[in-house]
Amino acid sequence: MGSTTSHDSAIRRWLLQKLHNKIGAPNVRVVVGDSAPFPDGAADVVATVRIDGWRTLASLALNPEVGFGEAYRDGRIEIEGDLLQLLDVVLGTMPESTKSGWYSRLFSRWLEWLQANTLRGSARNIHHHYDLSGDFYRLWLDSRLLYTCAYFPDPGATLEQAQIAKMDHVCRKIRLQPGERVVEAGCGWGALALHMAGQYGAKVRAFNISREQILVARDRAKREGLEKFVEFVEDDYRNISGRYDAFVSVGMLEHLGLDNYEGLGDVIHRTVGDSGRGLLHFIGRNQPRAFSPWIRKRIFPGAFAPSLAESQRVLEPHNFSVLDVENLRMHYARTLEFWLERYERAWDTVVKMYGVEFARAWRLYLAGSIASFRVGNLQLFQIVFAGSKCQQIPWTRAHVYSGESESEKKLWMRAIS
Repeated sequence: MGSTTSHDSAIRRWLLQKLHNKIGAPNVRVVVGDSAPFPDGAADVVATVRIDGWRTLASLALNPEVGFGEAYRDGRIEIEGDLLQLLDVVLGTMPESTKSGWYSRLFSRWLEWLQANTLRGSARNIHHHYDLSGDFYRLWLDSRLLYTCAYFPDPGATLEQAQIAKMDHVCRKIRLQPGERVVEAGCGWGALALHMAGQYGAKVRAFNISREQILVARDRAKREGLEKFVEFVEDDYRNISGRYDAFVSVGMLEHLGLDNYEGLGDVIHRTVGDSGRGLLHFIGRNQPRAFSPWIRKRIFPGAFAPSLAESQRVLEPHNFSVLDVENLRMHYARTLEFWLERYERAWDTVVKMYGVEFARAWRLYLAGSIASFRVGNLQLFQIVFAGSKCQQIPWTRAHVYSGESESEKKLWMRAIS
């Protein structure tokens, strides 16, 4: 018996050492079952990770990201200390070789096949995430249900102020004028389309395959008296038709998959031609690599975050000119901090709605996203582009930032009062 116990202890220590080295030896304490803490004599650790047993430990050693996500979701891992601080440290030390090991690559390829963004596959993937009850998202998003990166011209801005500022930032970037026709691909709950119509006088057609979101958007358009100016179409972006002055996509490119980028470029070109312009707003990376397999499994099926070079597969085939690129990485980290804070306040309600495993998975998704943007694993790009014959080419960037005056701040303060 003593020999067996000693042997099991040695295996656990070996697995702990392997895992610790694999994730870059962060300043974290690990306890497996009732064993002694690892590393020995660790001081000033940011958090203690309690693992229920050696099987969970083995899954972590094989694939740290997926193993941790599944075990945290199921309650087989508990954190003593701050989860966000733990993730900041671990994601900051974990080498890329660990994130792209053979098991992770194999699992990612299986997910890519299973969650392919075909017409039917995209509908299934979007339904999984966005057709959750609107009441769930109202618990932690802003009042307009904007589920994309906000823009904070003032670090002290509230989430509501920053989301209005983001919409203005987008509209100024494309120099939106009254009466212009805009097509939006992936419109969420309709906030940007309604803002473009209500505040800038544009005529907007907005496409989305989430029925839950489309119904909310149409109701808002009716309540705000904008039905004649905004049309919300329940359909896939691939079926967009008509001619427009501008194309806008905020937070949709991540859901397409790399194989569909040229197809999106075809859609953009047939809608705005060589004389139009547009904006792509999307989560990206500094270098090409697969998106988090655990996030794709539990939260965002079919998701992919491209590098800037990969994103150009949308624009280059049709000779679109890139006019401006901005990285709002830290703005997204701040946005997510607001979301997580509100989510934690609504924890008991989320558990009642969907159960504790769902609630823990979404907590980890939000906290992990904050850490990923903080340490630079994820970026948030906005690309402004124009056709080769477009005449709306600005001389400077003054039009983008001139709106951030005290007078405009008063306008969007009044808009949320």
